[in-house]
Amino acid sequence: MNIKDIIESKVSEIIQSLYQINDVNQTNNINLEVQQNKTGFEGDFTIVTFPLVKILKKSPDLIAVELGDALSTQSDFVESYKVVKGFLNLTIKNNFFLENFYSVQENFELIEPKNETVMVEYSSPNTNKPLHLGHIRNNLLGFSVAQILKEDGFDVIKTQIINDRGIHICKSMLAWQKSGKNETPESTNLKGDKLVGNYYVAFDKEYKKEIAELVAQGSEEETAKKQAPIILEAQKMLLDWEKGDETVRNLWEEMNTWVYTGFAETYKRLGVDFDQVQYESNTYLLGKDLIQQGLISGILYRKEDGSVWCDLSEEGLDQKLLLRGDGTSVYMTQDLGTAVQRFQENNIQKLIYTVGNEQDYHFEVLIKILRKLGYSWAENLYHLSYGMVELPEGKMKSREGTVVDADDLMQEMYETAKDKAQELGKLETLSEEDKEKSYETVGIGALKYFMLKVDPRKKMLFNPAESIDFSGNTGPFIQYTYARIQSLLNKANNSAEKVSAYEINASEKELVMNLSNFKAVISRAAETLSPALIANYIYEVVKSYNSFYQNNPILNQEDENAKNFRLELSELTGKTIKKGLLLLGIGTVDRM
Repeated sequence: MNIKDIIESKVSEIIQSLYQINDVNQTNNINLEVQQNKTGFEGDFTIVTFPLVKILKKSPDLIAVELGDALSTQSDFVESYKVVKGFLNLTIKNNFFLENFYSVQENFELIEPKNETVMVEYSSPNTNKPLHLGHIRNNLLGFSVAQILKEDGFDVIKTQIINDRGIHICKSMLAWQKSGKNETPESTNLKGDKLVGNYYVAFDKEYKKEIAELVAQGSEEETAKKQAPIILEAQKMLLDWEKGDETVRNLWEEMNTWVYTGFAETYKRLGVDFDQVQYESNTYLLGKDLIQQGLISGILYRKEDGSVWCDLSEEGLDQKLLLRGDGTSVYMTQDLGTAVQRFQENNIQKLIYTVGNEQDYHFEVLIKILRKLGYSWAENLYHLSYGMVELPEGKMKSREGTVVDADDLMQEMYETAKDKAQELGKLETLSEEDKEKSYETVGIGALKYFMLKVDPRKKMLFNPAESIDFSGNTGPFIQYTYARIQSLLNKANNSAEKVSAYEINASEKELVMNLSNFKAVISRAAETLSPALIANYIYEVVKSYNSFYQNNPILNQEDENAKNFRLELSELTGKTIKKGLLLLGIGTVDRM
């Protein structure tokens, strides 16, 4: 437990006994705030007493004095207190900070198991195009959430479902069939996902051309979109696929294999992985079986054109299509089947979908349909809805080929990190292999940190140049502080000894308090599914450490107790930074 939590717990206990108030925070809805003071403020913590004024009908100053007296006599951590206009400022005993520091140090690797399993779905791309900037945010967010949940004591299954069938896949296949001239990744020297993506763009260009021709001949635009020959061919190919046509299936398997090989390369460089992979081509049939059961039970209904629907008007929504009139499935069909399969095959208590906020309605409908079909675990589905990533020049469009390719972006980040390092000239003594590792770790780390420091629910603007700055709230700045700490510890060349008697100064206290908050921040990040809490916490730790480092001599400190404590404080800070970055999927380097 961190220092702040210990104080809050004791304050709550004293209020209950002193004023005979039971369960202060819930029964009386009192939010009694304990604030950690910054260096330069009087006292280490401040308690705001105003929420008690209305209930106790006493002045805030009197309440503060009564609480201060009680804390001084009934706790073993209060050195002194002072009341300033209803604010109770507490000065904490020196030994309490020391004991807390060594407790945090001793329990740093301790994880208390929750005995619950959570499945986290992320990535889940379509096999008609390569991964782009939006996929990067999705993958980084899902992977980091999984890491944070693990660190908070949950068992975690990382999964994705590959959208490997459907009209969009047929578009790429058809374009390759028409103009591909038997091109392969080997013959073109292109990653397979990029080759297939090129044909998706080619389809869209031809489709738009045919629409324009039909409109010029007098057709309405909406009619032209439905009657363009190439879209009719793609729709026929989808029907042939669902019927098991051998030619279509063979082409589908070959092109998807190209894409999977390409995806694997991207995932490896991005540093994400999966425990399970599912394929829509396998799960959409299970969804159809569920729909048949829903029809038999009367929960779903069929229209005259043969399409199947679910009426959600009683749930405040509209009617939802589940099967088209020609019997082909929609995304919802697959998601129903996949959800059921996941709970049948895994002992999971929660399923988290990492999907952009444009799909908010889809997941609201999914959960409501599963409830209607009688699946009680539908309550344990959660949509981690995140905002879109935009560039300074605006939104990306896959069909028009204007996306920022994930591989290109990672390479750009690597090149920028390399240029920065060579400009600074601090890696000259390293081997070429170690230099390359450093460029990669810093470049990709900058990308990841920039993506994850923003609250997932917010739309974000990505600027590569800002992300790799070596100052401010950036990955390289944090990695640089870690490298500085490793350099310090290497120079010390000995293990610091535990000190029993040392008077901690203000900047050391602030750093100790920040370090003691780590597990609480992890728990909050796990609860809210927000890696941004971890990212911004690490930044605060780094700022606190740099302030401590600049104001306190370490290696040339003559007082051995002071030297040993500051080395231990530096070592724990380094461990905290490293683990915090790992929870974000970011590596560290010992030299920058």
